[in-house]
Amino acid sequence: MNNLRILVVDDHQLVRRGVVAAIRDERPEWEVCGEASTGREAVAAAERLDPDIVVMDISMPDMNGLDATRQILKDNPRRQVLILSMHESEQILHDVLESGARGYILKSDAGTDLLGALDALRNNKTFFTSKIGDVLLRGYLKGNGGEKTSPGSLVSPREREIIQLIAEGKANKEVATTLSISVKTVETHRARAMAKLDLHSVSDLVRYAIRNGIVAC
Repeated sequence: MNNLRILVVDDHQLVRRGVVAAIRDERPEWEVCGEASTGREAVAAAERLDPDIVVMDISMPDMNGLDATRQILKDNPRRQVLILSMHESEQILHDVLESGARGYILKSDAGTDLLGALDALRNNKTFFTSKIGDVLLRGYLKGNGGEKTSPGSLVSPREREIIQLIAEGKANKEVATTLSISVKTVETHRARAMAKLDLHSVSDLVRYAIRNGIVAC
């Protein structure tokens, strides 16, 4: 896979430019086949451009990176996703692993870890930056190695989409238009998600979305 095709996804143009420049300067034989600034754009771009690896941010408008990762891998499980994010909590790491991503590096470590992570995924290996490895170890020791249910895993992909859009300030009607579903369906999914997560107000929902990296604060 010398002629590696890479899709770069981040809602900050400066970050995308930095990632693209690093790849083109250090590995000119690899091809950055496209860029996207939201999760929904990433899903469409992955289908259109057929990349081998997607470099994906987590907190993005419209659709977050983890839901985009799930959809991209559902459409083509042979693709690899490398998460590039500022988040390093145990909860978010659990959700990253559940999404199917094979690598996770912090933006603060991108200068030293990005190319190594892409090389690892290119060779069908996993890659986690050292700080993330420490989070994994702490979670393992704290839980004695047992499986732990993530609150985020209680909700469906559609419910996560609706949580994000509402947390971004969209009314039910706007959410319905964005997702091409009825307002009644939005209300039903919203009520179910809030019940599963034991949330009682829009403020609770917004705090949950920020705490779990679904939206940026």
